[in-house]
Amino acid sequence: MLVNLPNKLSLFRIVLVPVIACIYLFTDLKEAFGVDVNNTHISVSMTALIVLVLFAIASFTDFLDGYIARKNHLITSFGKFIDPIADKLLVNTMFILFAVDGVVPAIWVIVMIWRDTIVDGLRMNASASGKVVAAGMLGKAKTVLQMFAIIFLLLNNLPFALWSIPVADILFYAAVIVSVLSGIDYFMKLKDIIMETM
Repeated sequence: MLVNLPNKLSLFRIVLVPVIACIYLFTDLKEAFGVDVNNTHISVSMTALIVLVLFAIASFTDFLDGYIARKNHLITSFGKFIDPIADKLLVNTMFILFAVDGVVPAIWVIVMIWRDTIVDGLRMNASASGKVVAAGMLGKAKTVLQMFAIIFLLLNNLPFALWSIPVADILFYAAVIVSVLSGIDYFMKLKDIIMETM
């Protein structure tokens, strides 16, 4: 079976996930650059920069595969299955790595992973009943917030650290809140189907 280009991009994104994890966990490359702010040295390691570049490439493939699939009418059942899995593997792996490193509280990462698991279950239940639920605005906002949070967490909140504005933390907690709200939104949309199958 031939795999079309959008699906190859999704599979490439999945392949990048363990590469990113291994680089983050098992390399300790020295400081790429740093600044002094209020007698505190804030630095970004070369490891973080490499991870950032790979994450940016993976994130771009997420945009690209959807664009190519829509433009060239290459939307497939496999693509609908693999694309969200690739996205969640990438984003959730990054947040798990941050939690392991103590960069973000593990409890809020767990909450976002719970949300994803519950929403996937809801969507599978709906699909089995013949109802397709497209990603809503809250779900899309959650993904954007998560990706920008990851970028600024990797950059140690630079350049906003220069002005003592915790943008990375704000984005992270906003992503948690929107994640929960979008999960509630999915539940409300699908509660009738869920109650029917109880």
